Amino acid sequence: MARSARSHHPDDFALDIAHDELDLFRWFLLVYLLGKPIQSPVAVQTWRLLVEHQLDTPWALLAVERRRLVRLLDEGKYTRYDEKTATALRLCAQQLIDWYDGSLMLLIDSSSGEAECAKRLQKFYGVGPKTAEIFLRGIEELFAQRVE
Repeated sequence: MARSARSHHPDDFALDIAHDELDLFRWFLLVYLLGKPIQSPVAVQTWRLLVEHQLDTPWALLAVERRRLVRLLDEGKYTRYDEKTATALRLCAQQLIDWYDGSLMLLIDSSSGEAECAKRLQKFYGVGPKTAEIFLRGIEELFAQRVE
């Protein structure tokens, strides 16, 4: 499928979302940042910092000292949104752990289809329709595999 230059896909970031739960969460984390009112290159840069510092699981986001997370968001140029984003990431990570044992694959497998998956995603703190849409666009192959 052809993608516009402005769209993002897991393949663009060497993420194997179909076979690697960590990569699936990394995709979600990137999409979460892309869904905020900030420029796309800034979101990608910040995501790379979080991955580089191994803050790429829900448990890591909860375990990291909040000040350190805020500093990394600042370093990624989230200066105006650092505190809010740090809070949002941690709340969302806690919800994922509480509701789906920290597993996005469990969330996907529990969904009857993309529409239900979008609704489940939007129950997470800070995830709106656009964030869910971007995430689903990247994982559509997972739903396609179900009908094969």
